[in-house]
Amino acid sequence: MATPPRLLVVVLLLLATAPALSVAAKLVVGDRKRWAPNVNYTDWADRHEFYVGDWLDFEYEKDRYDVVQVNETAYARCDGSSPILSYSRGHNFPFQLNRTGRFYFICSRGYCWNGMKVSVLVQPAPLPPAMAPSSHASRARAAAGVWRWVGLAALLLLGSLPFRV
Repeated sequence: MATPPRLLVVVLLLLATAPALSVAAKLVVGDRKRWAPNVNYTDWADRHEFYVGDWLDFEYEKDRYDVVQVNETAYARCDGSSPILSYSRGHNFPFQLNRTGRFYFICSRGYCWNGMKVSVLVQPAPLPPAMAPSSHASRARAAAGVWRWVGLAALLLLGSLPFRV
């Protein structure tokens, strides 16, 4: 049984006007340099925005480094003796940013003093593009995509209507 054209148009219109879902980002800490000594993680963190729901992926050399979440004081002192969270197995550690605020991470195996520490400030998750201000190019592209769907649905609707003369 074929789908009535009007039902198809209604479904397309609903899909086109539905707000886009917010997608969490996966950020590899240190980008290509990964989690290793002698990397400027302050610069790395300054180049990124962090939102609730995003993931930090610490990729590192197995059995050589670790990832320790600490408080601000321990971060400043490179002290991993009272960790909030500690991970040293495998070769990577994915960590989800589950709240707003500042998170602190260090390597407790002596490499913190060589810059192996990072602090990130997590912001509330951004609004979906349909609701957020359209100041960024990506949001403008998303809005343009919605209007393309609306235009396509309108054309389909017009094409399915019987015209009487």
